[in-house]
Amino acid sequence: MTPRSLALAIGALAVLAIGGTLALAPLTVRNETLAAAIAPDVVVPSSDAQVKLSFAPVVKAVAPSVVNVYATTIEQQSSSPFANDPFFQRFFGGQGQFQSRPRESQSLGSGVIVDASGMILTNRHVIEGATDVRIALSDGREFAVDVAVEDAQTDLAVLKIRDPKGTTFPAITFADSDALQVGDLVLAIGNPFGVGQTVTSGIVSGLARTGVESSDYEFFIQTDAAINPGNSGGALVDLDGHLVGINTAIYSQTGGSVGIGFAIPANMARLVADAGVSGGAIVRPWFGAKMQAVNSDIASSLGMVAPHGALITEVAPDGPAAKAGFASGDVILSVDGVAIDDPSAFNFRLATKPIGKATTLQRLRGGKTDDVPFNVEAAPVPTPDMLATINGDSRFSGTTVRQITPDLAEAKGLPYDAKGVIVTVVAKGSPADQMGLQVDDVLMTLNDAAMDTAKTFERTASQRVRTWQVTLERSGQVLRSIVSG
Repeated sequence: MTPRSLALAIGALAVLAIGGTLALAPLTVRNETLAAAIAPDVVVPSSDAQVKLSFAPVVKAVAPSVVNVYATTIEQQSSSPFANDPFFQRFFGGQGQFQSRPRESQSLGSGVIVDASGMILTNRHVIEGATDVRIALSDGREFAVDVAVEDAQTDLAVLKIRDPKGTTFPAITFADSDALQVGDLVLAIGNPFGVGQTVTSGIVSGLARTGVESSDYEFFIQTDAAINPGNSGGALVDLDGHLVGINTAIYSQTGGSVGIGFAIPANMARLVADAGVSGGAIVRPWFGAKMQAVNSDIASSLGMVAPHGALITEVAPDGPAAKAGFASGDVILSVDGVAIDDPSAFNFRLATKPIGKATTLQRLRGGKTDDVPFNVEAAPVPTPDMLATINGDSRFSGTTVRQITPDLAEAKGLPYDAKGVIVTVVAKGSPADQMGLQVDDVLMTLNDAAMDTAKTFERTASQRVRTWQVTLERSGQVLRSIVSG
């Protein structure tokens, strides 16, 4: 090699060495940054043995606590294909002239044992309207169950095994669902499509999801663990084998899993489960204010850096919020130090607080934040004079109404100053049912008399008259009709 070639080679090696050092330096910095970002108790696998882990021990511990739910519903179906045709109804005197026959349908779902005595948590929509409900354990044993709790506000239900035959059942352990983080590994266990108990794995894809289904407390866990029809009511568990959620819904355009499933957080599910186990009623807090989400325009007008929190738009007179000093225009930013993004998050946080607990709500008012003490209160219980049931020889027989109060008005989406009585029960096949009354109808006047109290309705509706002029509000529309007495 000539001296010139040797010099060029040495120079090239020097450039490569310097370039390699420069190239490796950012990589080292990135690795250090990544390591710093990882939580102290999370360790990246360092060997093949650590990578080849199995979920089998978790499944073995949890699977006996997950059951299959079989719900049977009996419906009356006309034997004639023309029963619903207005043309034939006109000549044959309505649907009553067509013979009907019972039709049996079955729905499949899943459930989770939450108490060793045989109490099972599932979704309400799995057993809604069922005339017979049975469950099957993972070992194949079947039991008849009774419905102990149905809670439409959370879409949860508690079932009680009718004759446990002295059996002690394997109850699952609840986790603190507030400790979940996006990226945590989870397992979904249930009975998809009725094929039998099935386990799928995934991660927590999102938290505090809203707009999933029309329940009062929308604050769902999102996961990509495969969830399909039949998984409803099943368990979403962490790698400690603890229940973090009840699988409830999927987003799908085909009916099958596309990797977007939703579960009710365990902290909410525990409240319903506890009510079922104790045999008590579900008592929820009432804040006494209507709220809306803070959008970018509102945030800008309030001087907020980013849009978040729950903006109070109206406060119930003499309600808990009013007594605590809240007013329209206030923004609630956190509950006991936990930030909230919107009214759904606030409702969830408050609903999981025990009645009587002292909490702290962070408020934004006039560009300044402060902490407001708030004592969690239940909604007022209606007194006997606020309820009325019509029986006997009356056109309204079979109707139960409740006098409208601010807490009831808020729950039904009515103004706080709404007047009248609201229908809470219409007995099937009763004169009121035949007249066309529906649950949540607001009865405003009967024969021009204002129905401002339950007692007024009871006194008026019990009278015998030839015709009734009825004015009611249904789904935001005022309807007027004349019916025979």
